[in-house]
Amino acid sequence: MKRNSLKLALLGTTLMASSAYAEDVTLIIESWRNDDLTLWQEQIIPAFEAKHPGIKLQFTPSAPAEYNAVLNSKLDAGSAGDLITCRPFDASLALYEAGHLTDLSSVEAMSNFSDVAKSAWQTDDGSASFCVPMASVIHGFIYNKDAFAELGIEVPTTEEEFFAALDKIKEDGTYIPMAMGTNDQWEAATMGYNNIGPNYWKGEEGRQALIAGEQKLTDEAWTAPYATLARWGQYLGDGYEAQTYPDSQNIFTLGRAAIYPAGSWEIAGFNTQADFEMGAFKPPVQNAGDTCYISDHTDIGIGMNAASEHPEAAETFLAWVASPEFAEIFGNAVPGFFPLSNTPVELADPLAKEFVGWRDECESTIRSTYQILSRGTPNLENETWGASVAAIKGANSPEELGADLQKGLSSWYAPHQ
Repeated sequence: MKRNSLKLALLGTTLMASSAYAEDVTLIIESWRNDDLTLWQEQIIPAFEAKHPGIKLQFTPSAPAEYNAVLNSKLDAGSAGDLITCRPFDASLALYEAGHLTDLSSVEAMSNFSDVAKSAWQTDDGSASFCVPMASVIHGFIYNKDAFAELGIEVPTTEEEFFAALDKIKEDGTYIPMAMGTNDQWEAATMGYNNIGPNYWKGEEGRQALIAGEQKLTDEAWTAPYATLARWGQYLGDGYEAQTYPDSQNIFTLGRAAIYPAGSWEIAGFNTQADFEMGAFKPPVQNAGDTCYISDHTDIGIGMNAASEHPEAAETFLAWVASPEFAEIFGNAVPGFFPLSNTPVELADPLAKEFVGWRDECESTIRSTYQILSRGTPNLENETWGASVAAIKGANSPEELGADLQKGLSSWYAPHQ
């Protein structure tokens, strides 16, 4: 299989370094983030071009749902842009394996990122990295500060305190304790199981052990979160089974619920919709003093088209994306999408600052099903949706759910056979 090394790609440009960019080079950026078009045109592109004369940028996003198909068509036709915004894990890995993305392992700026940050855009063995990490989203709980103040509730740090708070909210009756439905299924897994779960399986320790076949989905670390989710149902309000994701968003932002199991991507929208002050708290630990773990999930990266005619200019841009300057612009313009570089970034949004502050207090991991484990049939990510819903509804025991998931994974994944 052909591999595209950045060193080889740059070989032909070395002799031209002294006269580089005698004429303007224009780099085309492919992306699905059409919501960010104004951000790129008004902030990111001017900031880059001001310090890099001779390199021009054009941000040309596609509709999110059409991006993969449009991008693959362009790549096959040889008409894709120089820079490719990367979705995490298998979609981008497939592009690299097809020879469409350049290996960036030798780019010095990649040292600005942790192994967890880079894992979404690496080969399974970690030998090649093909996208610069741009941003992640963090999971936790957003709460209505007015509701907590009215009811005299302190921010919970342990599960005992968490459920005591839910009981107090429920007993008072003014607010629905938590706004989350199970109709769309994915929320139960994303904002439920993979939100609280890392505290049980110890983040990367457990996730990597599951990939290696050293832990199983029947182990207590993987079934215990379902037992906790089973306690959630009584706090989600009447009719939660038919409640959609937009329903839950509206219930919370209209002030009808006190707590929202969340991903940080909600911040920008909630800021414009809620007329009350919001706060955030990280997934409560089982016992006071326990190490906390957060799902700090890699979401957006950017790589170089291996067929780019301007690899040197593209590398210059990618190195800038890895810089604190880009991180500060992007992190503040899109609150809730957090830069992944090791250099701390000062964020202005108070809710975003609460979320990102957990990185200093807790160990970071990513969603347990996203790397390697959802390539087969049955798909572990999709199966986890159904299992999380079943747990909340009390339809199956945690042990039954773990056994079913393990059976599915073992049916196709060699380390579990």
